[in-house]
Amino acid sequence: MNTKNQTNSTYNPSNKELLITREFNAKPDVVWKAWTDPELMKKWWGPKDFTSPTVKLDFRQGGKYLNCMRGPDGKEYWSTGVYKEIVPKKKIVVTDSFADEKGNVVPSSYYGMKNLPMELQIQVILEELKDGKTKMELHHIGIPDGEMRNLTDQGWNQSFDKLDGTISKM
Repeated sequence: MNTKNQTNSTYNPSNKELLITREFNAKPDVVWKAWTDPELMKKWWGPKDFTSPTVKLDFRQGGKYLNCMRGPDGKEYWSTGVYKEIVPKKKIVVTDSFADEKGNVVPSSYYGMKNLPMELQIQVILEELKDGKTKMELHHIGIPDGEMRNLTDQGWNQSFDKLDGTISKM
């Protein structure tokens, strides 16, 4: 069983970048698989008490993803993006936008949220550490400071708690 992993979150207001650094007790290929296998991603995508009934990944540069998070109240939140850069087992760069269930980009107001940019960027960087561990950096770029940054930080960290549980069973 894994011990609690180290997590650190910082925010850079100049480029509206939320950076979350986390260590996992798994090799990079295991963490990578959790990001690239739709069935595994369904197990951890979304904050605590959310499920992810739909994860569609066309995992290649120029390919798209379409994910659904379902809240405990049954409300669904869809997101989509385009993979911009993929370095196997090391780096993923993808755009990130709210979407409808068909994958059409929609404004955050579609979900009753404050106005966010129509497109953000996510970078995931994996680095192998000693003893078979992985350091993962998540850069979520374009998040305005304030309530949405706090909610995004909380949501990612809760998702990564679920990710930790998922990879500990692999």
